[in-house]
Amino acid sequence: MSSSTMLRFTGVGQAYPDKRAAAARADDFLEIARPYLIAKAEEQASRCSQCGVPFCQVHCPLHNNIPDWLRLTAEGRLEEAYEASSATSSLPEICGRICPQDRLCEGNCVIEPGFGAVTIGSVEKFINDHAWDMGWVKPVRIVADRSAQSVGIVGAGPAGLTAAEMLRIKGYAVHVYDRHDRAGGLLTYGIPGFKLEKEVVRRRVERLEAAGIVFHASFEVGRDASLDELRSRHDAVLIATGVYAARELAAPGVGAGGVVPALDYLFASNRRGFGEHVDGLDAAGRHVVVVGGGDTAMDCVRTAVRQGAASVKCLYRRDRTNMPGSPREVAHAEEEGVEFVWLSAPAAFDDADRAVSGVHVQRMRLGAADASGRRAPEADPSGLERIPADLVIKALGFDAEDLPKLFGAPDLAVTRWGTLRVDGKTMMSNLPGVFAAGDIVRGASLVVWAIRDGRDVAKAMHGWLAAQVAVTKVAA
Repeated sequence: MSSSTMLRFTGVGQAYPDKRAAAARADDFLEIARPYLIAKAEEQASRCSQCGVPFCQVHCPLHNNIPDWLRLTAEGRLEEAYEASSATSSLPEICGRICPQDRLCEGNCVIEPGFGAVTIGSVEKFINDHAWDMGWVKPVRIVADRSAQSVGIVGAGPAGLTAAEMLRIKGYAVHVYDRHDRAGGLLTYGIPGFKLEKEVVRRRVERLEAAGIVFHASFEVGRDASLDELRSRHDAVLIATGVYAARELAAPGVGAGGVVPALDYLFASNRRGFGEHVDGLDAAGRHVVVVGGGDTAMDCVRTAVRQGAASVKCLYRRDRTNMPGSPREVAHAEEEGVEFVWLSAPAAFDDADRAVSGVHVQRMRLGAADASGRRAPEADPSGLERIPADLVIKALGFDAEDLPKLFGAPDLAVTRWGTLRVDGKTMMSNLPGVFAAGDIVRGASLVVWAIRDGRDVAKAMHGWLAAQVAVTKVAA
């Protein structure tokens, strides 16, 4: 291939896939971007500069071979591009949809200043969706028979699914236990369909089921079996539950009806999408206020728009520049009619007949920098204002649940934040043969980091399980 196929960023402008009009997409939960045509994907991939130090790859938690599959896409070698993309990621088409590329790979693209970054996420989504359409996604290939040893995985989210696939490839018998009635964790129930249509998750789960991985749905550790019972069933156990405990607001009236956690709201919406009947937690015709500035808050405001809310406001205590959520998501929300109230925080909630009717908003300003270097928000003496609200959604982040208590495992060690304490090298907890990965170790984070952790813990578990076999043979 001639080098002229690449480095076309000086003559080819950045072009993301066309978005459906805001008015049209606000009426459904379908993904908002239209897919690339093959020619457009090849054209956009050809903008890559093939730089000597690929900062896109360096800043990807999975260290995906991004320059390689961009070059292969530009050359029209799409099956090879898919193979390169999937070599380091178990869920590449999902990462292409929901990773905050503007903060990771694309945000570190060397041509971004002046020319606009290569549209890495959109190309990743295209080549992997195309692979499914063309039948290039093959069944899981098992390299050895190690089914005499079994692994129990608690949690069917991205970390658990990734580890399950990696360990099944090694040949272990793998059982996945999850509290929900469908696998996928937050991919299935927490992320709205307009960012991740559920068929995309379902086909990945079905591929794992076809490989012989056994999923135990609606299974709660501590109710259906204790952690010790799972340890007795399996040679090793992985805890990959994620973090689900909502952080609370401390304000008068916060206990009023209609003040709800973000995940309760999003779970109800996604269940309706599956055709289930869910009472309440519907924004239709209501004045909605979402408190928070992360990606979960963006999911909530955009869901409320689609449910037909009378108005949707987002309160965030810092300004736009310091908002933790993806700037793209903020822009999408604004296009869809969400009003952002920057430098604001709820001071109290009006409780009329045990139902919220309004929010008293404290204006904020940015003061001195805190320990992280960010300017800390503080109350602005300019005072309060009241805005009407009959549905308030708390999207302030998530903490770990009390797993030692929930799992009936009081000896399971946790950190002062409630996350599981593991050895940094082996990823094993203080209980022999019990490993942990994903958000339950690192705290609330990105899906791509959960995939990375699932990959790493599978490697660590394989090494430990192999060592157990070796010890047994020596003893025999």
